[in-house]
Amino acid sequence: MLKKQQWIAVAIGAVLLFGIYTFGKFTPPHEDHAAHAGPEEAKSFEINAFINGLKKDLTPTQSAYLTKLEDALTRGDLVKQRIDNFHALSDFWRDSAKSYLPFIYYTAEKAKLENSEKNLNFAAHSMLEELRGISDVELKTWMANQANDLFSRSLKINPNNDSTIIGLGSTYFFGVSGSPMEGILKIRSISEKDPNNVFAQFMLGYGGLVSGQTEKATERFKKVIKLDPTNTEAIFLLAELYEKAGDKKSAIEWYQKGLKDVKNPELINALNEKIASLK
Repeated sequence: MLKKQQWIAVAIGAVLLFGIYTFGKFTPPHEDHAAHAGPEEAKSFEINAFINGLKKDLTPTQSAYLTKLEDALTRGDLVKQRIDNFHALSDFWRDSAKSYLPFIYYTAEKAKLENSEKNLNFAAHSMLEELRGISDVELKTWMANQANDLFSRSLKINPNNDSTIIGLGSTYFFGVSGSPMEGILKIRSISEKDPNNVFAQFMLGYGGLVSGQTEKATERFKKVIKLDPTNTEAIFLLAELYEKAGDKKSAIEWYQKGLKDVKNPELINALNEKIASLK
């Protein structure tokens, strides 16, 4: 089970995890057993089993309070009651247990009952942001499908929300049934209508990264940075692309550019070591 502090061990070799430090509220702990398995060995992620596994780390006081909340959920029949129960459970996992995944899961369940475009999008975007730093195949696929469902529900309320369309298309990069191109086409429809849409350009870059179209990914990330010079995630992804291409000079330039906006001392040290290794 990984805590946020432990991500530093892999940040040096995988700068994609930078998004966790910058955007993630908590890092969902998980075992990375599926990352080493072939597709035929991957199992489906079970959120209830995952939550049950976290309970062993709770204090007796926390366990008693959580049991009370869960019992209230099973007894709640009215929609308003269940909304309140899901809200209480999400608050517990965020504020008391400090565990991100149960928090956003219960937030999503609450949003489904509320059927609010704003709340569905909040939960969906939270899932999408967090899963970008996860290597566990089954967990990432589960989160992608959850986000896909939430974005789809939101689009039924408002079919013309560009950000929601981009979010929905992005889920296809992370394990949702269908090819990445299906997602890219959805996002491209927005970028063609609004070339300055930063979210669209970023996710098209990410789609290029996932599909191995590194030149297109590089072009998109450069456009993102031109539109939003402080977009550190795009900066570090671009640096990593140059590093993988063997262009150490450009990689160093982009790592140094992104380093200026990093506040986390551990990540600063890791990135300085990365830069030194490229010289």
